[in-house]
Amino acid sequence: MNRKYNLHIMASFAIFLILADQLTKWIIVKSMDIGDSIPVIGDILEITSHRNHGAAWGMLQNQMMFFYLITVVVLVAIAYFYRKEASYKPVMQLGLTLVFAGAIGNFIDRLFRGNVVDFIDTKIINYDFPIFNVADACLTVGVIILIYDILVNENKEKKNADI
Repeated sequence: MNRKYNLHIMASFAIFLILADQLTKWIIVKSMDIGDSIPVIGDILEITSHRNHGAAWGMLQNQMMFFYLITVVVLVAIAYFYRKEASYKPVMQLGLTLVFAGAIGNFIDRLFRGNVVDFIDTKIINYDFPIFNVADACLTVGVIILIYDILVNENKEKKNADI
């Protein structure tokens, strides 16, 4: 059965992700000092307590009003696209749900802490990737899913137009 919208499923998933994000951040704040690290997989993966006052790679430090505005714009855009573009498109609905959960997770931090709690610290092939959190992972995976979905649907539409 192909549903037009999977709203209850996606809303439940978003709530789960937001709670997981906030719980993991709460554990980090309560149990670690800023800068403390706990190795998980050698030098490849560590839990490192970090606070981010901007975006990835230290961009836009201390620009909270900008982040508040961007978050509101993103949430409105997600609601619009979910309603207007995502009907009968479960992959798009999943991508939008992940972006929504990630945006809300980091918005809660900025609103109540004045910064974002990051703690997942990875080093891949001698590259020290920016420390991130569950919300950041949701945002990244959500955007990748949306790009994939757009490219796949664009190719389908192009093939259908050629027939």
